[in-house]
Amino acid sequence: MDLPNGYRLSLDPAEFQLDAIHAYLTRSYWSPGIPIELVAKAVQHSVCIGAFAPEGTQVGFARLVTDHATFGYLADVYVLEAHRGKGLSLAMVEALLAPMEVQGFRRIMLATRDAHGLYEKLGFEPVTDPKPLMQILRKDIYGLPASGSGLHG
Repeated sequence: MDLPNGYRLSLDPAEFQLDAIHAYLTRSYWSPGIPIELVAKAVQHSVCIGAFAPEGTQVGFARLVTDHATFGYLADVYVLEAHRGKGLSLAMVEALLAPMEVQGFRRIMLATRDAHGLYEKLGFEPVTDPKPLMQILRKDIYGLPASGSGLHG
């Protein structure tokens, strides 16, 4: 996917700006107050992509938590507010889903509060039978109440 006006994507962990990723995630609705050490660990153990503005600032991020064989969970997808509407979220997720390895996964899941339309463009659909799905959800695990800010997680 072509990106506008000098924006670029990178899968190179050496380029990720952990402070920028943490700054967004700690104010998101899905991980308010998350410690930077946990963000670093999550990035280290996931397949990640960053979106970068022309001047080099990281303005977006997404990660795929995976066993590299059958399953992936898309998480922490965001684009900073001032850079939305440029196709960056779509491009990041497309890039994470493109490798042949990922194409062979039996299931790829995500949870979103407000970005269903974005993910439908990429082939995601609502769970038709939630009966087999279960969860343990600890909403306030980082000590802060969930806020209304953010895109999706």
